[in-house]
Amino acid sequence: MMSSWNSYEYDKLKQELLSYKDSDEFLDFSKKLIFTKYEMIGIRIPVLRKLAKRIVKTNIDEFLSIAKDTTYEEVLLQGLVISYIKDYSIFLKYFEKFILKIDNWAICDSCISSMKVISNNKEEMLKNVKRYLNNKHEFIVRVGLIILLYYYIDDYYIDEIFNLIDKINREEYYINMAIAWLGCECYIKYREKTMKYLKNNHLNKFTYQKLVQKILESNRVSKSDKENFKRKKA
Repeated sequence: MMSSWNSYEYDKLKQELLSYKDSDEFLDFSKKLIFTKYEMIGIRIPVLRKLAKRIVKTNIDEFLSIAKDTTYEEVLLQGLVISYIKDYSIFLKYFEKFILKIDNWAICDSCISSMKVISNNKEEMLKNVKRYLNNKHEFIVRVGLIILLYYYIDDYYIDEIFNLIDKINREEYYINMAIAWLGCECYIKYREKTMKYLKNNHLNKFTYQKLVQKILESNRVSKSDKENFKRKKA
């Protein structure tokens, strides 16, 4: 792949993307799961990840300045490229602009799961996460929650997670489902701390019920723990 980008090279990339289109069945299945304003081509995530790893070795500034938001895959590709940036200050510069484009759970979750640069900059990133959690836009709030899920469930931050989610009082589905998922992951890794939080929380009824449902349906929670959870909850 070239080291620099212009409109001609980007058009070639777009043709390459179109060549990666999977079956019509995969596209139809994706459309049933992902609701987005962007047109979908129907490309599997591993293909886009491999392409993003190639692009991040080129001139990222040129790529991101010329990249278009015509399709779901093009936007996702931008996010994946950003996710592989190793310099935190450069990463954050692009990430702050990119999150404004997110309008669905798949782009949000797929990109954030690859952002290993956050692991080495947790304290700095937490300042931004707190800002995201107070944003008026549904998917920016979800961005903050998914970052917490992937990078902050540890001894040092577990109590802070409970403190942060307890202050969120929103009705949007993808916010509350992210809280439920995050809470379930906290339970798996910090069972007693999570149980203590759940006994005295301010989550709305829908979110609390979904969190409990995720715990009881998880393959990483033993049958005995599920029964124990039910008894303690009762």
